[in-house]
Amino acid sequence: MAILSKSNVPQFSVDVYQNEYLPKGGREVNAIVTVTATGGGTIGSAVTAPRLFSPGEGPSAAVVLMVDCSGSMDYPPTKMRNARDATAAAIDTLRDGVHFAVVGGTHVAKEVYPGGGGLAVAGDGTREEARQALRKLSAGGGTAIGTWLGLADRLLASADVAIRHGILLTDGRNEHESPEDLRAALDACAGRFTCDARGVGTDWEVKEVTGIASALLGTADIVADPAHLAADFTRMMETAMGKEVADVSLRLWTPVGTTVKFVKQVAPTVEELTGRRSESGPRAGDYPLGSWGDESRDYHVCVEVPPAGIGREMLAARVSLVIPQPGGEVRNLGAQGLVRAVWTDDMAASTSINPQVAHYTGQAELAVVIQEGLDLRKEGKMDGATAKLGRAVQLASASGNADTAKLLAKVVDVVDAATGTVRLKAKVEEADEMTLETRSTKTVRVKK
Repeated sequence: MAILSKSNVPQFSVDVYQNEYLPKGGREVNAIVTVTATGGGTIGSAVTAPRLFSPGEGPSAAVVLMVDCSGSMDYPPTKMRNARDATAAAIDTLRDGVHFAVVGGTHVAKEVYPGGGGLAVAGDGTREEARQALRKLSAGGGTAIGTWLGLADRLLASADVAIRHGILLTDGRNEHESPEDLRAALDACAGRFTCDARGVGTDWEVKEVTGIASALLGTADIVADPAHLAADFTRMMETAMGKEVADVSLRLWTPVGTTVKFVKQVAPTVEELTGRRSESGPRAGDYPLGSWGDESRDYHVCVEVPPAGIGREMLAARVSLVIPQPGGEVRNLGAQGLVRAVWTDDMAASTSINPQVAHYTGQAELAVVIQEGLDLRKEGKMDGATAKLGRAVQLASASGNADTAKLLAKVVDVVDAATGTVRLKAKVEEADEMTLETRSTKTVRVKK
C-alpha cells in the first residue's frame, strides 16, 4: 500500500472533456478525463539529472532489475556484455537510499546481488559492490519469466517502501514454463509492483513482453541493437526514480440505472482498464493507474445512462482519485471531475463530436488495426493485412501521429495516406515489424 511522503508529492487535478448533449432517446455518454500530477520530481515523465534527490529526500522506493541470463544471451557474446553494462548504468542512476537488487533469470531465478533474500540500500559502496557482482553474470539455461517475477515480488515485499518497481530484460521466448504459469505469476504480482519490460534483439515474443508490462502497469519497448541497452536502461531508471506516489486509482461513481461500458487509458498509450475494476462501495469502482511523478495521462470513460426527456439533465458519472491505505481505508487526492448528460432537440448540439473524444477514439482504433494487420500478415492473409494497415496509415496521418506513421512506412509503401491506400512491402526487416507491433499502442496527445 502506498503512503505519501511529505516532500516532493505531486498535486493532482482532473479535467473532463465531453459533449454532454444527447438526442432524444440517446444513452451513450463519452468523456475524456485528463489526470495531471504536478510539483513532484519529474517534468512530463522526463528528468533533468540522474540523481533527483539528496539522501533522505523523495519517496521511499525499491527496484529489482531482472536480467535474462539464458543461453541465447551468448549469441552474439556482446549481448550479455551489453546487458551487464546496461544494468550497471541503471544502478548508477539509483538515488541514495533506494532499496535494490539484481536477479539473474534463466529457467530459474537467482539472486545476483545482494543475496540472502533481501535488498541493498543504494550508496556509493553498494553500487560498486553491485557492479562487481554483475561481472559474474554469464549465459546458460532456459527462460521462465514467471519465476523471475516471483522472486522480484518476494524481494520487493521485504522492504517497507512506498514505491515498488521492476525492470525486466529478455531476449527470448518464455519456453520453459507454460503460458498459464506466466499468467498466474502476473496475476500474483499485479498491484504489488509496477514493471517495465524490454525485449532485446528480435528473437523474443512481442505479445509476451507487452503483456507483462500491461499487467504490471509499466512500459514495453524493443531494443533491437544491444548496444543501445545502457541508454534505454538509464532512461527507465531515471523515470522510475521520478515516481512520487504509488497505487493511484481512478474511482468512478455512477448513479442508479447507469452502466459502465468501458474505461481505458488513451494517452500516452492505449491500455484497457475495464476488466481491472475493483468494487469500492455502492455504484463505485476503482481502476488502477499505477505510480505517478510529474506527468499527465488521458482516459476515455464511456457510460450508458437511462433515457430521459428533452430538457432533462443528469450527472452521468463522477471521477475522483484515491490511494488505498492499510486497513482497507483510502486516501482521497482531492481531485474530482463530473461527467454530465443533457437531452436536447438541438441536432447541431447533440450530433457534435467532442474533439478529444474523436481524437482518442481514432488513436484506440489505430492501435487495434495495426495489431490486426500485422497478425494477418503473419498468417499470409495479405489482402486483409493491406486493408488494416492502410486504415492505420490513414488514422496516423489524420491524427498527426508522425512516429507511428514512420514505423508503418517501414512495413508498407504508402500510395495515399489520406485515403489509406498502401502496398505491403515485399521484404520487411524483422526488427522494423517488431518495433511497429511493440509501439502500436503509443499515442499522441490531442491538440487543445
